[in-house]
Amino acid sequence: MARCLVTGASGYIGGRLVPELLAAGHDVRCMVRSAGRLRDLPWAGRTEIVEADARDLGRTADALRGIDVAYYLIHSMSGGRDFAAADRQAARTFAAAARRAGVRRIVYLGGLTPEPGEGRAVSTHMSSRAEVGEIFLSSGVPTVVLRAAVIIGSGSASFEMLRYLTERLPVMTTPRWVRSSTQPIAVRDVLRYLVAWAAIDEEVNGDFDIGGPDVLTYAEMMNRYAAVAGLPPRLIIPVPLLTPRLSSLWVGLVTPVPASIARPLVESLRTQAVCREHDIARYVGDPPDGLIRFDLAVSLALQKIKEVDVATRWSSAAVPGAPSDPLPTDPDWAGGSLYIDQRSAVVSAAPEELWGVIEGIGGENGWYSLPVAWKIRGVLDRLVGGVGLRRGRRDPLRLRVGDSIDFWRVEEIEHGHLLRLRAEMRLPGLAWLELSQRLENGRTVYYQRAVFHPHGLLGHLYWWTILPFHGLIFGRMPRNVAAAARDTARRGRGDGPRVSPGG
Repeated sequence: MARCLVTGASGYIGGRLVPELLAAGHDVRCMVRSAGRLRDLPWAGRTEIVEADARDLGRTADALRGIDVAYYLIHSMSGGRDFAAADRQAARTFAAAARRAGVRRIVYLGGLTPEPGEGRAVSTHMSSRAEVGEIFLSSGVPTVVLRAAVIIGSGSASFEMLRYLTERLPVMTTPRWVRSSTQPIAVRDVLRYLVAWAAIDEEVNGDFDIGGPDVLTYAEMMNRYAAVAGLPPRLIIPVPLLTPRLSSLWVGLVTPVPASIARPLVESLRTQAVCREHDIARYVGDPPDGLIRFDLAVSLALQKIKEVDVATRWSSAAVPGAPSDPLPTDPDWAGGSLYIDQRSAVVSAAPEELWGVIEGIGGENGWYSLPVAWKIRGVLDRLVGGVGLRRGRRDPLRLRVGDSIDFWRVEEIEHGHLLRLRAEMRLPGLAWLELSQRLENGRTVYYQRAVFHPHGLLGHLYWWTILPFHGLIFGRMPRNVAAAARDTARRGRGDGPRVSPGG
């Protein structure tokens, strides 16, 4: 097994590569500028973490001491005017430090660009990545440069731009680059290639194009994404007037991806990015079922939202074996839109008394907020073919996973602590209601969280339309649940009237 150093371990690929290397049995050292960024990751305790800047020769050489394979996953996306010079300096310093430390191999993930002389202008960011690759290949340290185009995985900047544009704009006027061909690759295949080079003994110094089985235009990727996500086909109208700068500002306006990051992505999409060879198969063979196709890669990137345990969707998705899922270190704009209404209240009752109210919610016991509003919502749901409120509860006091409660389904229950309900009403998206209680500093605290993942533009419009009603309904619930728990405590002592679960 190899001793591996991973730079950029707090980034998109690095944060997914580390647990994959650990799972393969390799020893991992992470080189980051701030160790604090890795502190709470589930795999951090199984690695060695060192602080160093790739432009500091001494500290980088120390970080590389005793390392067999060094993964260089550093590049500037929005580094200002001098980003190319900074990338050049960092690569040269890292290469010199690796040579001094006796590193056996450098592995660098770059970008897929046209060959020189093909008549296509290459963006400055892509030119910088190509230059970094050449620096390593001529460094005297055997180097493997992997060149990829669009990486499909939740959290990838390219994928997030594709996700938001497709979901939010059923009709869009787009720049000419939507007709450029590219060869996207699933993040799982990228990681498979990266991990494999830690175990290959043969000395190799060269670059390899890596891509999935599909060659698509950006417009085709948007429509294929829409099909996988269950959205209607998108109407895409290319216009010739949008420059990369205007395009990036447009992307920044429509999506949460910052314009400073969108611009290099847009610039890279202006040119064709299709693999010219598949020589890597000589060293890393294709899996038995082949490389992951685009539609499946999109499905894998979206599946965490649709799975049962929504709580892990945004807070603990860094699980080995699911490298396409979002990580806590991903940027805030990664992972698709997720609307959250979160509230809490201190309760003058014991935790078990509060839990009794939580577990007894719904059905004849009501929802502790504006009963007429809940009834109207139930009627509206039935009018559009939903289940409405007619199902009630199986048991007035006890719940188990899979039970129906009105138009909700019990998705998870941790008795005495947490109840998570998934909406089964007709909605343009997915919705959950999570109720929990904790004992904090000797006080019982009630927590309530409503979560909505919109499906297309209609889902976003739905959320903003009902937001004022959410304020009325979900705003009253903590107060009334707390009052019901206090009532339970008083009745236990025989000294008070019962509080209604209404609003």
